[in-house]
Amino acid sequence: MRGIHWTDDRLRPRTLVYNLTVPLVHKNIDLCLFNIPPAELDHAAYREAGHYLALGELKGGIDPAGADEHWKTARTALERINGGFGATGAHVHTFFIGAAIVTDMANEIWQMLQEHRLENAANLTSDDQLASIVRWLTGL
Repeated sequence: MRGIHWTDDRLRPRTLVYNLTVPLVHKNIDLCLFNIPPAELDHAAYREAGHYLALGELKGGIDPAGADEHWKTARTALERINGGFGATGAHVHTFFIGAAIVTDMANEIWQMLQEHRLENAANLTSDDQLASIVRWLTGL
């Protein structure tokens, strides 16, 4: 499966695509939420900042020993997203979902949330946090 599509409460199309190279970032992003239906997604649509609602990183490794390395990769991707979209003047929501979140990493995530460099985050192993971020994504 490459992604999922739905229509929100106001009948607006939403398409979530997995593992997409985003032209404005020049790198692969794990989760990309668009405000257009899948039939309209093509290479031209991928280049238009206005079609993106949210971009996020998903790190599913559960080994706490490797959590810092996964976070460094995700943090770099999130910084590229902010830089790439910021250069166009467009706003895109950013989020992080991780399965292994250690204390130092949690502190950095919290700081990024407070500084609005990251808009949402969740621990993949917490049902409440996962439900919260899904509600947030489907409400955008």
